[in-house]
Amino acid sequence: MPVPDSSAVTAALRDLRDPETGRPLGETGQLRVTAAGEAGIAVALGLTTHSAILWKISRARAEELLRAAFPAVPEVTVTVESHERPPGKLGQIGLEAKSVIAVGSGKGGVGKSTIATSIALGLARAGSRTGLLDADVYGPSVPHLLGLSGRPQIDDGKIVPMRLAIGEGSMPVMSMGFLVPPGEAVVWRGPMLHGAITQMLRDTAWGPLDYLVIDMPPGTGDIALTLSQVLPLTGAVVVCTPQDVALLDATKAIAMFRKVNIPVLGMVENMSSFVCPDTGKRYDIFGSGGAKRTAHELEIPFLGEVPIQIPIREHGDAGTTAANYDDPATRPYLEAICERLVGNLAATNAARPPLPSLPVL
Repeated sequence: MPVPDSSAVTAALRDLRDPETGRPLGETGQLRVTAAGEAGIAVALGLTTHSAILWKISRARAEELLRAAFPAVPEVTVTVESHERPPGKLGQIGLEAKSVIAVGSGKGGVGKSTIATSIALGLARAGSRTGLLDADVYGPSVPHLLGLSGRPQIDDGKIVPMRLAIGEGSMPVMSMGFLVPPGEAVVWRGPMLHGAITQMLRDTAWGPLDYLVIDMPPGTGDIALTLSQVLPLTGAVVVCTPQDVALLDATKAIAMFRKVNIPVLGMVENMSSFVCPDTGKRYDIFGSGGAKRTAHELEIPFLGEVPIQIPIREHGDAGTTAANYDDPATRPYLEAICERLVGNLAATNAARPPLPSLPVL
């Protein structure tokens, strides 16, 4: 049986990788053994806020490895410390973000904006520095979903985004809904759309971000092409409902993202079922399992389902979508989607660790 000294503890954790980079924590100075002996082992993991939603999982994995390597040691303690790693600048616009995730759908009315907003909220609540861009220029609904209003100010040539308070911090939010008077229609052609999206990305004072979540317009229009040209997107999440007509449109959206070289990170099935609160009986109003089946057929990850729940509709109408995470009936579905999304990114990084980032000259 190995002696639980510092080197043996480090060796036992040699396969534990940083979720953000995919590199072994012991090789990047993110693993610190604070105690090692027959009475107990204590280890500190340095993880970035980019993987904040996976901190509990990483800590549990480290404990599992240590208990398997040193079964006779009575006490194993693993803590997580924040490890700073600033983002580089992305694309021709120089956006300071580590991951840019577009949330799209093949058709409207499937709850895409609710899912996009919920993903951004879930990542931000977990501790990741997250921004939310409402790129649905024709039908911006993010301001209403979050209960935000007003007109952004300009400071030193930059648009100051609206901010939603989350815990002790806040999440920057930008939308055409803040720039156009309520009830006024946006009637623009492609070049004007391109300019507006590019400006909101480039000229908004986002600050350094772990994630920028982009709520796309429905369908397969100009916005995806614009994003593929100005930013190296991490990938896209496609939202659909279970019925066949929605799945046909979702398949087209997936084809569009692939055509412009945007990886598809997974599918989310929204409105997957309804459980009657009075009887507990489940009704598959729009069908069930269609998105999961389609994801399997297209060989893309299935991130999870969100059933039809009255509180989700009520919170959206009231501008309190963030309250979905305070409701035990809705929180597990939304948290699971966020965990699988970031977990899949971590698995991809572990399989193909990216090269070290070069400094921006």
